[in-house]
Amino acid sequence: MADKNLGYYMNLPYTVIVREVNDESGHYFNGKYLELDGCQSTGQTVKELYENLKEALEGYLEVKLEYGDPIPEPQGDYSGSIRVRMPKTLHRDLAAAAELEGVSLNQYMLYKLSK
Repeated sequence: MADKNLGYYMNLPYTVIVREVNDESGHYFNGKYLELDGCQSTGQTVKELYENLKEALEGYLEVKLEYGDPIPEPQGDYSGSIRVRMPKTLHRDLAAAAELEGVSLNQYMLYKLSK
């Protein structure tokens, strides 16, 4: 059994939910960890959101570990990988949009799929 320290939990494949927000406070991205109640953050770009989510996760886990609170782990035996065929023009457009956001194509597609 692995030592369940901060590093152990930081490397688990938690589910991230991202949504784009346009409201009275402006345009931004909101994200949360599905399995970790209250662990969430925001960012002006998808890249900034993911950086902020990583910081939020670390802080969330540190507090839980400090107080000996239970920490949920991701459930299911999904590989997290699917193969998708698409037209070359769609691939080009998605890659360009990811580049503009400063994130990987994979992260950008995850964001788009989670809307």
